[in-house]
Amino acid sequence: MMLLALISPALLGAAAPQDAFFTRLHALCGKAFAGRVVSTDPADADFTDKSLVMHVRDCSASELRIPFHVGEDRSRTWVVTRTATGLRLKHDHRHEDGAPDATTLYGGDTTADGTAQRQEFPVDAESIAMFRSAGNSRSTTNVWAIEVDATRFAYELRRPGRRFRVEFDLTRPVTPPPPPWGSG
Repeated sequence: MMLLALISPALLGAAAPQDAFFTRLHALCGKAFAGRVVSTDPADADFTDKSLVMHVRDCSASELRIPFHVGEDRSRTWVVTRTATGLRLKHDHRHEDGAPDATTLYGGDTTADGTAQRQEFPVDAESIAMFRSAGNSRSTTNVWAIEVDATRFAYELRRPGRRFRVEFDLTRPVTPPPPPWGSG
């Protein structure tokens, strides 16, 4: 019985929570969904009066690219990548001409306690260094989360004194938006 505890769940035929989560996201490939901000932080006011659309646009066996459009702003793409130990979330930020923003590709890797429905991504050392060099020390404690179930996709950012959460209705796909900036 002790030996079974040491064997990877994937070897026993059951997918690890990160694999099940990635599979759930992958099932949305090609689809787009409208969302709304559900957090009440005053800093979220810029998002509440604009259309919010996420599009699971580019999918491979190891990476998912999910543009997040805020009104006409197509600068944000969430990138979920498989790693040897779980999943990584990075935020690809681009200018309208496609050039990378000065603060881009920040994020972190999953924690061991994620589930098939929710994965958390604490800020990684590379991102902390980027935030500090950009004078953005408040983001050095960021934890991002993505949730996906049969009816909802949620993206969340939290840190002391800040919580942002947007939810998308998976029961009502919308017409996919134009490509994100910089996607070619």
